[in-house]
Amino acid sequence: MSSTNTPAIQLVGLRKVFGSGDHEVVAVDSVDLSIAEGEFFSLLGPSGSGKTTVLRLVAGFESPTAGAVLLSGRDVTQRPPYDRDVNTVFQDYALFPHMSVVQNVEYGLKVKGVSRSERRQRAMTALENVRLGAFSRRKPSQLSGGQRQRVALARALVNRPKVLLLDEPLGALDLKLREEMQVELKAIQRDVGITFVFVTHDQGEALSMSNRVAVFNHGRIEQVGTPREIYDHPQTAFVAGFVGTSNLLSAALSGQLLGIATPHSIRPERLRLVESTGDASAAGEISVAATVSDLQYLGADSRVRVVLEDGSHLLASVPSDRLVGVAIGGSVRLAWSQHAAVAVVDSDQLQGENK
Repeated sequence: MSSTNTPAIQLVGLRKVFGSGDHEVVAVDSVDLSIAEGEFFSLLGPSGSGKTTVLRLVAGFESPTAGAVLLSGRDVTQRPPYDRDVNTVFQDYALFPHMSVVQNVEYGLKVKGVSRSERRQRAMTALENVRLGAFSRRKPSQLSGGQRQRVALARALVNRPKVLLLDEPLGALDLKLREEMQVELKAIQRDVGITFVFVTHDQGEALSMSNRVAVFNHGRIEQVGTPREIYDHPQTAFVAGFVGTSNLLSAALSGQLLGIATPHSIRPERLRLVESTGDASAAGEISVAATVSDLQYLGADSRVRVVLEDGSHLLASVPSDRLVGVAIGGSVRLAWSQHAAVAVVDSDQLQGENK
């Protein structure tokens, strides 16, 4: 990433309301966010959380109800899309089927009046950047879904934008292609060095590809951080539950087990099976008796669902070779480090702004 102090993107008090009166919908509510130059930054959240609307506000496809959009320190809030140094890649490739790959990539330059030799050179460079230089003469119908997505990416890169906006670009691909493209996109972003803003509802995509992530819920940002910060130290119950799988201990149960009457989150892989209270105490851990309600064998690991004495349910992810003698309806003890439990708050209790 660049060492410049001016963010590539800065959103200040951004708000977007659709409709009016009884039909008013607040899609984006008081969003403040800074994205550094050269970052691979993901906007993560469920459908309707506001992430795509934020992307459209940055691109200029929508105008904010309030707030400002700054690109490299320049206020572009009232500027049209063509006057912003950004390009957008959508899930729909929108390639011209009658054109070759290189003709698709250079088409935008042709419309702008760029000379034939320059646009061909720039198009081939963009195709080399996305590892498709050898496919320049093929038609889109001769490419795989992942290759067509890379053509769409090259078409955006050929304009040499400072920021590339990607709206669920891998959503139409099957699982294997999505995983391959995650690796490709991350490598391409490193090579070209420009800022990527990636919209997704897929937690795995966001965690595996990003320098930082903003988690959206109901039009607001609940947390901004590195993938590890988001996963290991969720600030809210929503983030803990949406990003990965988590056990939520109620305030009452937390008070009983941890001595702190505040809701806590514990990841399933942080729980382990122990044979006695003594085992946990010796390791400086907390342990609790439980009854196994379900077992799911997943190969090297298994999921163990248990019910505590107060009726609470917990999920543990443990090595399958530790399940000898464990059966549905049987008694077990679960233990975890005191540091594995992370205090979380409800979304409406979150104070301050994530920046």
